[in-house]
Amino acid sequence: LRELYEQVGRDAARFFYTMRKNDQHLDFDLELATRQTKDNPVYYVQYAHARVCSMAKRAVERGFAKPEPADVDLGLLVEVEERQLMSELAHFPDAVHNAATTSSPHVLAQYLRDLATALHGWYDAHRALVDDVPLRNARMALADATRMVLANGLGLLGVSAPESM
Repeated sequence: LRELYEQVGRDAARFFYTMRKNDQHLDFDLELATRQTKDNPVYYVQYAHARVCSMAKRAVERGFAKPEPADVDLGLLVEVEERQLMSELAHFPDAVHNAATTSSPHVLAQYLRDLATALHGWYDAHRALVDDVPLRNARMALADATRMVLANGLGLLGVSAPESM
């Protein structure tokens, strides 16, 4: 295991081990685990977290204040990708509960991959740092909620949530 950690890194090893049910056969793809592409599931999830952190950093650089929860109108989030992302976020407590009560960390790993997919789809379809302040605040709140869930989920699996990649 130590050699595997040295070869692919702690995060990849942990995530790959948690992706399968404990009674399933695991073929550990060393080449995939070391790739820095969307094909590598741990990289894909960590990149989603780093992407949101990068967006928040750009917002600060542009002088945009982090919105206060009371200043956010989530009703402005009407785009399909925004609704999908919010729906995915709402499943986090259930994913954690199911993973914990059934001793099935693969449930959480799959949830994080699904959340990363929703985040990347939203990010690619819509700009968050728009001139419309209420819409920007709503989108930044959505992005920050996603960042927090990704960080918490990765933390539960013992995987880091890098702020840049």
